[in-house]
Amino acid sequence: MNGPILAAATFAIAFSLAAPDSTQAAGGAKAASEILGRVSASRIAVISDGDFLAQTYGTAELAPREAGYRDLLTIMSQAENKIVTRSIPISNSVTSAPEILALTKDGRTAFVTERLGERPEGGKRIGDLPPGRRLFAVDLSDSAPRLSATIEIEAFPEALSISPDGESIAVVSNTPEASFVQIVAYRNGRFGHLARFDLADLGVTGSAPAPRGGVTATNVHWHPSGHFLAVNINTQSRVAFFEVIGADDAPMLRPWGNVVKVGADPFVGRFTPDGRHYLTANWGRNFAATNLEGRIPQTPSTISVIKLANPAESHRPARHNLVGAAETDFSSEGIAISPDGRLVATVNMRGTAFPPGSARFHRNASVTLLSFDPATGAISKRADYSFEGVLPEGGAFDRTGDHFLVTVFQGHDGSLPEAGPGLEVFRVEKGDRPTLSRLGRVPLPHGAHHVDLAP
Repeated sequence: MNGPILAAATFAIAFSLAAPDSTQAAGGAKAASEILGRVSASRIAVISDGDFLAQTYGTAELAPREAGYRDLLTIMSQAENKIVTRSIPISNSVTSAPEILALTKDGRTAFVTERLGERPEGGKRIGDLPPGRRLFAVDLSDSAPRLSATIEIEAFPEALSISPDGESIAVVSNTPEASFVQIVAYRNGRFGHLARFDLADLGVTGSAPAPRGGVTATNVHWHPSGHFLAVNINTQSRVAFFEVIGADDAPMLRPWGNVVKVGADPFVGRFTPDGRHYLTANWGRNFAATNLEGRIPQTPSTISVIKLANPAESHRPARHNLVGAAETDFSSEGIAISPDGRLVATVNMRGTAFPPGSARFHRNASVTLLSFDPATGAISKRADYSFEGVLPEGGAFDRTGDHFLVTVFQGHDGSLPEAGPGLEVFRVEKGDRPTLSRLGRVPLPHGAHHVDLAP
């Protein structure tokens, strides 16, 4: 949950496996097979933060070492009617948007970045965690995942996105001095050239009495054509678009059209599959507040729809326009768009961010399902679907759009395993009146905060 109590920093809210490398056993294997066996994906990747507890945002205290939690990348795949689970320790942090994990289309590589680094010996509080500075590539081509490459990038990376051809990774970082877009080449299992671009040099500036003039970039997303990037500036409620030009080993960025004002606090965003629109999930937080109660809004989050300029009309100045909006539910984080572009879902924490003694505490989180018209950009809310769990963040549709998967960070005290950390899985009922129906939860390591699927 990006920064509920720390005004100067961008923070995100964001089953123990029997062994790091194993198939799930007994009833867990049956439940996982029954649920995930329906999902259309060659691989499912989930990233988990082992340093934070849900209450860390109120107490600043990290999870106790004796709890045995670890930063993990968990990979699930189907083999011989079993769900095979493999995991690898990978440093990551829930103190960012649920955008720090992505799989290549062929499912052979996972990329992860860390907003905060690994806990040092004796580290017990948030302030003990060093700035994150690394981008990781994990090779998934063999039976066991393997760290294949690491590169140092600008500190405090917030989000990443893979180019459509899988050969470039875009990352946004917010250092105390500047906000950066970085493009890293990746070929043959190795990172190559790293290009850095200061957003201020690209015309994205601020005059607020805050770090970087009040500019904080929390999302980057690659256009389906591979020629453009979108960057969310959530502290200014704006989205900037850039054209990627030049050779792959020496890319350049230049502004593409106008910066667009959207709803308050556009934490994350997505291009539609056809590349005609860009959607933002707007959390709506109060960045001037210094505590949880003041930071988290008491009004529903929203979605904004931007109609993009037509790249084919190069004879005209590019002009993007805000064309639609809709309410979702309280405190949304993740957003996903179905492969056919006709459904949108947001993952909403509701009041699960508050301690149980708070008047604003809510035991259930939710998913909001919305209908979207790819031709006109019209968007309308269908319904909210509640489920038990603390601080869900990331979500993703499967290859056919028939299922939607949501990460759950942890369960409530005393909750059963089926209501603990894991993947909440829904069946998508399509048609004129689309709905969601719950299939169940697949238990996963503590701290699950983002999920991605390979077709």
